[in-house]
Amino acid sequence: MTEQHGSAQPKAFTLIELLVVIAIISLLLSVLLPALRKAKAQGQQTVCNSNMVQIGRAAYLYAGDNQTFIPRGGQFGTWFKCFLPYVGQTADTDDYRNVKIYRCLSFPDKRQTVCYVVSSWTFNSKTDLTGHEITEPTKLSVFTHPMTTIYMAENENASWRPIIEDESHPDVQRLDIWNPGHLPASTGTDIGTGRRIAPNRHRAGCNYLFVDWHVEYIPTKDMSIRYWRDK
Repeated sequence: MTEQHGSAQPKAFTLIELLVVIAIISLLLSVLLPALRKAKAQGQQTVCNSNMVQIGRAAYLYAGDNQTFIPRGGQFGTWFKCFLPYVGQTADTDDYRNVKIYRCLSFPDKRQTVCYVVSSWTFNSKTDLTGHEITEPTKLSVFTHPMTTIYMAENENASWRPIIEDESHPDVQRLDIWNPGHLPASTGTDIGTGRRIAPNRHRAGCNYLFVDWHVEYIPTKDMSIRYWRDK
């Protein structure tokens, strides 16, 4: 009779084969991870863009109910409180911190509750290269070129910028733009006149909301004072 042999034992991986598999996995990860990070960043930029579009709609509705005036500087009040009734909240009773569109997913410090800054910038003439702050509401008719005039930008995250955790913060009035030093290419670090717009929140620039309520991504290298002239 033929002798029965036991079933063959499964062949184990050799050390070389195991190292080859690890090398292939590492190579795949090195290729895929940057693509995943890029996709995540693009998704966050899209959400941020959508946030600003919705804020623009709120500003449009606010203007319709307030004789075409829109809020400017923080000293007037707070634009994010003004828009509460137009983003599904009630200004008198609801907390603005419930409004998710006021936060950008890419903002590094998650304590920040207002990730955008509004324009309070006005100029005496077309040759005025400095301008000054305006704290009162402005009629939309004042903006002679709404399609090319910025109303809102993305807030900088830096040591000199306040983290607004609630509306009682003493620096809540600094959520606005009114000085050349506030622009994203500025190297200023003063709490009053230093940079207030993020230079690279999304890639090498950030999103901007214009007075005609469209949103546009602008690289920091292309940002200039001309976008902020109200007339």
